[in-house]
Formats: sequence, structure tokens, C-alpha cells
Amino acid sequence: MPAITFFVAMLLFAVGLGGFIASGAHAPTALIPAALGVLLGVCAAVARNPKARMHAMHAAVLLALLGFLGSLPGVFRLPALLSGQPVTRPLAVVAQSATAVLCVAYVVVAVRSFIQARRSRLAAQV
Repeated sequence: MPAITFFVAMLLFAVGLGGFIASGAHAPTALIPAALGVLLGVCAAVARNPKARMHAMHAAVLLALLGFLGSLPGVFRLPALLSGQPVTRPLAVVAQSATAVLCVAYVVVAVRSFIQARRSRLAAQV
């Protein structure tokens, strides 16, 4: 799971950095996905220690859930953008939607991994 976390962290960092570079005004809020990626990367690094893995992965999922909830406004504006209606800050809508998709996908994969790990742990006790 730490490898998947690190991969998602890199993707989020790329979304944030790409949005920052693509915005001609260099809006600092475009770096929010990059900051989220850095935090997930830290969680992935901490999770390499087997004793801290469970706590680090739970923290990473919490961060991803917060990232998903924070990027939902962009997801709600995406249909307007795709239908050709004028949208203020279309780059932000795309970046927020990409962030939401990455975060929710990570949360789903992580929760499935947590369930599998718990089942394995319970099976080993029997």
C-alpha cells in the first residue's frame, strides 16, 4: 500500500504543479493538490516502517478523503464546462476534478486493502 500511496502522491503533485504552471497568473491555490501530494508522500515514507504503517496509511486515507471533499465543487462545475457553458476558472475545474478522482480512487483502494488486511489478521488468529 505505501507504493500505491506514493504513486498517487506523485500524480497529485503533478496535477498541482501542472495547474500552477498552466495558470498564467500563477495562482498559489493551484498548488493545493501538490501540497496534498507532498503530505501523502510523507505518509508513504513513514509507512515503510512496519511499526508505523497502519497509522501512516490511515492518516493518508484521511488526507485523501479531505482532498476529495475539498475538490467536490470543481466536480459539480465540470458538466457545465463540458457542455460548453462559460465557467470561471476552467483550469481550476479540471484540476479539482482530477484531484477528486485521484483521491476517491485512492480511498476505495485503501479501504479494500484495510478490509483484506483485517481478514488476513483474523484468519491468522484462528
